[in-house]
Amino acid sequence: MTIKTNFDALWITERNGSYEKKIKQSSISELPAGDVLIRVKYSSVNYKDALSASGNKGVTKKFPHVPGIDAAGVVVQSNNDAFAEGDEVIVTGFDLGMNTWGGFGEYIRVPAAWVTPLPKGLSLQEAMAYGTAGLTAGLSVLEVVDSEISPEAGPVIVSGATGGVGSIAALLLNQLGYKVVVISGKKDDDFLLGTLGASEVVSREAFIEKHDAKPIAKPVFAAGIDTVSGLILSGMLKATQYGGVVTCCGMVASPKLQTSIFPFILRGVKLAGIDSVQAPMPLRQKVWQLLAADWKPENLQQIVTEINLQALPGVLETILHGNAKGRYVLKHAD
Repeated sequence: MTIKTNFDALWITERNGSYEKKIKQSSISELPAGDVLIRVKYSSVNYKDALSASGNKGVTKKFPHVPGIDAAGVVVQSNNDAFAEGDEVIVTGFDLGMNTWGGFGEYIRVPAAWVTPLPKGLSLQEAMAYGTAGLTAGLSVLEVVDSEISPEAGPVIVSGATGGVGSIAALLLNQLGYKVVVISGKKDDDFLLGTLGASEVVSREAFIEKHDAKPIAKPVFAAGIDTVSGLILSGMLKATQYGGVVTCCGMVASPKLQTSIFPFILRGVKLAGIDSVQAPMPLRQKVWQLLAADWKPENLQQIVTEINLQALPGVLETILHGNAKGRYVLKHAD
């Protein structure tokens, strides 16, 4: 398979304490060592990418850097027998796009242990419509399903519903027959009620006001999927039914959780942390198989905006400032 000598990538460079986004030519020799060289066809744009591109040292320590925590493409070289030239693969999580150059370049080189074969029934573009957000949402929904909470048990509440994880979680739950209530700080009923299929939209402010002062609340929800933490997560726990589960995967609202123990000791509510970055490969493959088959929403593409490399800097700013909706998929030039 032909390998480009030079390829395009979005570089983030540091100059006098400020960070510049620039598309520039790169070479294979600049990539880190690794077992598998992949021609990236698609990537996706996530909040962590926006943090990296803004110079957040908690995400990326050294610059210049090429972000992109997600990549889907074709193997062009492999030193590992598990992968051969021409294999279609997915890479999400681990150190990709953080301190290892990521999917915002046309090539990546990574350890074989980071690479997941593309499951049957999923295209490379669809894999990035999901991306890390979809894998995280899938892990969250799996926690609900594995807790034997059926759609008949009651509604499931989802926070951050216009974001990547929240929007995909709502789609997956709807696909599986659950009634979905969403919490959002944005007023976009067409997207939330129409595209995502939510049965009800609760404003972030109203939800916090209703639950903040109470040690426990009326048990309304069979389960919850939280993407923001803080007072939203606390309120979800208080309003969950006996034996329910609430998952958490983000902290954009706050890294702190202040709540009472009553939901845990009076209702047996379970709080489940979700991590997709270091999730073991067998679990990743299980979720990707579900996302490729029975769990795949028919309207997945309705939450996707496909962009090129030239549009990427503007989208990163949109996501950084909390103005994104759904998923952004980066398509590299053929």
